Amino acid sequence: MKISFSLKNFTKKEVLNENWDVIIIGGGPAGYSAALYCGRYKLRTLVITKYIGGLLNEASIVEDYPGIKRISGPELGRLFKDHAEEWGVKTLIDEAVDVRKDMDLFTISTRNGYTFKSRVIIFATGSKRRTLGVPGENLNGISYCAECDAPLYSGKVVAVVGGGNTAFHDALVLSKYAKKVYLVHRRKKFKADPVLVDEAKLNSNIEFVLNKIVLEIKGQSTVEKIVLKDRDTEDIIELDVQGVFVAVGLEPSTELAKKLGVELDDDNRIKVDPCMKTNIEGVFAAGDVTSGSCRFMQIVTSAAEGAIAAYNAFRYILRKM
Repeated sequence: MKISFSLKNFTKKEVLNENWDVIIIGGGPAGYSAALYCGRYKLRTLVITKYIGGLLNEASIVEDYPGIKRISGPELGRLFKDHAEEWGVKTLIDEAVDVRKDMDLFTISTRNGYTFKSRVIIFATGSKRRTLGVPGENLNGISYCAECDAPLYSGKVVAVVGGGNTAFHDALVLSKYAKKVYLVHRRKKFKADPVLVDEAKLNSNIEFVLNKIVLEIKGQSTVEKIVLKDRDTEDIIELDVQGVFVAVGLEPSTELAKKLGVELDDDNRIKVDPCMKTNIEGVFAAGDVTSGSCRFMQIVTSAAEGAIAAYNAFRYILRKM
């Protein structure tokens, strides 16, 4: 039974100008897991992504993906991509900026001016770092990626704001370069895994600054101080720092889905059923951007959701034939 458009080999120009069975927006674990399964179902599949691997690019080491004891995040992202592309999946490094539905087809436009049509859309747009929303957050010396910027702070004093796994990971990475790392958290207890907390406590470069909220970041053009308020006493303190790393959680990247009319939950995540279906026929979602998997945002759960989304995309296309 024929279930897709022609599967001949395409030149780059032809790839950018023909229809697809499935377009996946996002190139992290969820996106490429979905792509792998779509490819195995012989669906013509295109992944549109700004970055191969998504937030995997910020993980220096991944140790919790089954079957792979230890690997860098960027390397794992490339493995996901290479595996999917062995099954005929194509990748476009670009950003989808508009999605419209006309009858049973979707039209996707990209920032670089390309337009595609697809029978199915899978949103795997993941999450992005949440900002502090305080004065001074636009100064030079503010970062949201320790993996990217830690070497710039060799011998300097920095602050990491947050209390989860990302904050502790960032503090530990920075401690290898910085003279001192303040770990600033608004509570007295942490959400991070105990193993990370224990490692940070043993690190002489890291000092905990607890029960404090950030009021302001000061400096002329670059960061010079971070202003904190104690939540109990309301005392104000200032710490002299040359950099501030923000690690206060993630927020889902749902702007494009919302534009299409996809229903979101109270946390701004895409509502999906157990089959990763959204409220719009032909639109599925997977990974950190969804309400699925009990908010357990892990590589393995994102990959699982991607596979489920692909399976149900395949079933949807079969029903439409």
